[in-house]
Amino acid sequence: MIEKKIIRFLQNLQKNNNRPWFEEHRSEYEDSKSAFLVFVDEVIKTISTFDPSVANLLAKDCTFRINRDVRFSKDKRPYKNNMSAYFNRAGKKGPGAGYYIHIEPGKSFAAAGIWMPEPGDLARIRQEIDYNFPEWKKIINSPSFKKHFPDGLDQSDSLQRPPKGYAEDNPAIAFLKMKHFVVRKSFTDTGIGEKSFVKDINKTFSALKPMIDFINRSLD
Repeated sequence: MIEKKIIRFLQNLQKNNNRPWFEEHRSEYEDSKSAFLVFVDEVIKTISTFDPSVANLLAKDCTFRINRDVRFSKDKRPYKNNMSAYFNRAGKKGPGAGYYIHIEPGKSFAAAGIWMPEPGDLARIRQEIDYNFPEWKKIINSPSFKKHFPDGLDQSDSLQRPPKGYAEDNPAIAFLKMKHFVVRKSFTDTGIGEKSFVKDINKTFSALKPMIDFINRSLD
């Protein structure tokens, strides 16, 4: 579960997103960060029960920094209002599809897939879907997939016209127009504080393992 002190710290950070306050409360941050790393270790263990490719990862390999990169942003707040981690066979910076946890007061969610892949990788994923569309349909229409993700894949920012090389009447065209292949499931603050939260994550992510394998196979 996510300890209450993590949510409490993030709530206070949202109200005081500035360096003087952060430095004054650094001990609270370090305590919350340590608790989050323990949680991430537990998530690695539970994912590795159905996806051994992440078994050797450490929490530090998966966890993102809380500092924001403000060099090219109009938003100059120095810190993120969340704690997050990405579980990929090569860690948070690894290529390909993986699993993601985002903890933010009132906005926590789990997600999986691949976000905005490079053009070459996107082309390979589209080709795999085109060549093996029956398999892709079976994956995203499976009872376990639909149970956890009734809204299906995120189709925001899809192309208006078919990508080069594909016709509008292609049976897979709705997916071939996608620029990313991601699903997400929201969790309440109460939900992430339950002792069963890691088990809930296990059920959520294990339902996505076939999709992760399909995507990564196209990139290997």
